[in-house]
Amino acid sequence: MNTKETIYNLISESLEAKKRMLEDSHLECIEKITNKIVETYKNKNKVIICGNGGSASDALHFAAEMVVRFEKNRAALPCIALSSNTSTLTAIGNDFSYDASFSRQLEAFAKEGDIFIAISTSGNSKNVIDALTLAKKLNIFTIGFTNYNGGQMKDMCSLCFCAPSQITARTQECHILLVHIIAKLVEEKVFS
Repeated sequence: MNTKETIYNLISESLEAKKRMLEDSHLECIEKITNKIVETYKNKNKVIICGNGGSASDALHFAAEMVVRFEKNRAALPCIALSSNTSTLTAIGNDFSYDASFSRQLEAFAKEGDIFIAISTSGNSKNVIDALTLAKKLNIFTIGFTNYNGGQMKDMCSLCFCAPSQITARTQECHILLVHIIAKLVEEKVFS
């Protein structure tokens, strides 16, 4: 296969995964997630979000869209990405374990009425699963972004968006589209 064919196939795979997001079950899930985030912000609470690797970048991206802006100038919305503080992450890893990297921070920042969003393309990341377990104990509403089958996260989250792909890269591409959809709708609904 030549380079042009590879490029064509990768773009086609990405488009197919995103087309599957148009199925009613996915649209309904996105709508429910968005409405819950809007409700949380209208009640003056915050969103806390985490992920590893590429999903950590997606968490940071989501937080930036909430705190700064997406398409319109408006008041800042409280959102904390747990992957952003290198000193905290490394201290937790050193003093406890990497598995506690998100749960320890969630313990510090979360309060009832907040939302915790967990991103894991496998749905099985130990530090994400541990944070979801703690969120349930703290009575924090949980949202998951994961892959087609959801892994362990699917049954742990109050709402779970399972991207319609088995391929990690395509799953992440669906997640970033989801972030942009949520950001647009949150801006429209919170600041209408």
